[in-house]
Amino acid sequence: MTDVLTVEATTLSGGTAAASGVAFLDFEKPLARMQQEIEELARCQRETGRDLSTELKQLRTNLKATLKRIYANLTPWETVQVARHPKRPLTTDYIRTTFRDFCELHGDRTFGDDRAIIAGFARIGRHRVMLIGQDKGKDIKQRMACNFGCAHPEGYRKALQKMKMAEKYGLPVVCLIDTQGAYPGIGAEERGIAFAIATNLMEMARLRTPVVAVVIGEGGSGGALGIGVADRVAMFQNSFYSVISPEGCAAILWKTAEKRKHAAEALRLTSRELLKLDVIDHVIPEPLGGAHREPEAAGANLEKFVVGALDDLTRLTVDSLLAKRQGRVRRWGSFYESPSELRREEENRHARRSTSRTARLGSRFTRTQPIPA
Repeated sequence: MTDVLTVEATTLSGGTAAASGVAFLDFEKPLARMQQEIEELARCQRETGRDLSTELKQLRTNLKATLKRIYANLTPWETVQVARHPKRPLTTDYIRTTFRDFCELHGDRTFGDDRAIIAGFARIGRHRVMLIGQDKGKDIKQRMACNFGCAHPEGYRKALQKMKMAEKYGLPVVCLIDTQGAYPGIGAEERGIAFAIATNLMEMARLRTPVVAVVIGEGGSGGALGIGVADRVAMFQNSFYSVISPEGCAAILWKTAEKRKHAAEALRLTSRELLKLDVIDHVIPEPLGGAHREPEAAGANLEKFVVGALDDLTRLTVDSLLAKRQGRVRRWGSFYESPSELRREEENRHARRSTSRTARLGSRFTRTQPIPA
């Protein structure tokens, strides 16, 4: 778990923070000290009646500048810590802030209702969608109920069943990924967790409706891939997406979890690296200091991406949609025999992305601003 320091503090703009306080990560200790100074100065101003507004303004300016500097240079391990922040918005938060008219659907019609995966009808922008998301829970009771976001086979069967329902009714599917991985217990193995995930990979690749997936926090292993085969895959700026957790990788390669920082660097799990590798299509920006500092703003950014992606995807024919999705999955297995070959592929990838963006903008201009005769 991530080490955090909780301080009751004022916000950057000078308002009062939530009663639960602000949780600082271990690399944010300078921010914690500055925040405490601001709180002490504000208390002094209240108790003595002295005008300390100039000093408070300067401290808040310094705090904001320091926050910006720290988050502009996050290491991969620090990114992992931000993605695991205890205050980071979860699927349930985005259901409240970003989606409307959510109607939850339960069960897999075979074994039970896995609370690690939430599914149901919802609206976002002008689109009606089937929303499927992984939930970690907010307090210890909720976290135990949903296995800390680690789904059992019945969770993946539930997700697939709801995707098939969306296909039947012509609804796009939106998946919110946030898990360390699938549940590793004996019961999950006995009920076929690997088979359930593999089935989802196959069926999602040929699902005849648009699919959009977003990594909102942790994207760990097959647990994330089980709802991650999509036409558009995006990540929040400070999330991560990896074949294994840094701790698990370090335990295998170095025989100790203490090497997790080295593992995080080697895995190239950040949004910036994965965009270069063409594993994802888009990076969703986060508010300064991470999504946990301004959940409403993060929700607005999520809505902007999802609505834009659905606007594009719903214009395509089903056959074109499937061809592009399956081609995208097949490209994951490519490798390069030399650095020069890698550079050429990166240049071609950049050119394709630029051409696609230009064409998309051009088509929007043509529809909204017809050229006069």
